Amino acid sequence: MKNKVLIMCFGLFMGCVAMAQEVHFSTQKIWDNGTYSSFTSLLKYQGRYYCTFREGESHIFDKDGNAEGRIRVIVSQDGVTWESALLVGEKGVDLRDPKLSVTPDGRLMLSIGGSIYRERKLMGHVPYVCFSKDGRKFGRLHRVKVEGEEQHKMDWIWRTTWHDGVGYTVNYFSSKEAGKGGGLSLMSTTDGLKYKLLTEFSIPDFPNESTIRFLPDGRMLVMVRRDKGDAMGYWGVSRPPYQDWEWKKMEMRLGGPDFVVQDEQNILMGSRTYYIPSRHKMALYKGRLDGHFEEMCILPSGGDCSYPGLLVEGNELWVSYYSSHEDGRARIYLSRIPLDMLK
Repeated sequence: MKNKVLIMCFGLFMGCVAMAQEVHFSTQKIWDNGTYSSFTSLLKYQGRYYCTFREGESHIFDKDGNAEGRIRVIVSQDGVTWESALLVGEKGVDLRDPKLSVTPDGRLMLSIGGSIYRERKLMGHVPYVCFSKDGRKFGRLHRVKVEGEEQHKMDWIWRTTWHDGVGYTVNYFSSKEAGKGGGLSLMSTTDGLKYKLLTEFSIPDFPNESTIRFLPDGRMLVMVRRDKGDAMGYWGVSRPPYQDWEWKKMEMRLGGPDFVVQDEQNILMGSRTYYIPSRHKMALYKGRLDGHFEEMCILPSGGDCSYPGLLVEGNELWVSYYSSHEDGRARIYLSRIPLDMLK
């Protein structure tokens, strides 16, 4: 917790060509302690910057075949010098995909997925959460209660987004009942600990990782990853009470998607790009409310990569992500892109 780390192995100034213009940005490695670090989330809280991610020996298993990833939170005053604020694990559980949010009462909330493996086989999944009142001291891990969980062998609360005092998330689950498969459901919470069902989504072909954002008028936007069929992402829009949805199939596959809304014609999104199947990259896209997105630039990346956290800070878009392009071991990076370069 006391270790202060300043890692600036490269602060190179990069550029790429997209939409007939050159997008210039800076990229810095912000964490590299010898572990395989992946799946990021980025947030500003009480004037400081927080980034969280999973640490392990590899993407899933260690050398003995165990999956027991831990979650680290790092903090910075300036986005350059980072230090560890939390490292948490759970015996026999692979903690993954941590996501940061701020509750209506001002606490920093860390949502975590917990995968349970036996002999390298996934047996189930349970969600966890922990809180901090000041970003310095974190409480214990709590098991999240999900409505309908008694019928499920897996519940994955992937990201919680708060709006008007209510937290919303998309849970992707698998059924205990043979032959029933799984599904996707919109859930809500008022305390981050108990989630109730609002509606189920009828999206085919293994929908899973989903991010929710809101427009000022209360409309909910959802971006959904799919991994079967043609595997193209889904884009959904709904008005309160979020029962009736307009869905559009996107023109790209998604991997660990996150997005921020500037306005209806300016939605910025980060995701893994599968354009070259053997050479995945971390890409940024610009889109509109109608679900049309186009690639703006590729960040320094390759191999096992993506799962960005997006934060608008002043006149810049900050993007945390992981990548294994240097030597095959995943590290954590932060890119800063001027917003006027993404117009």
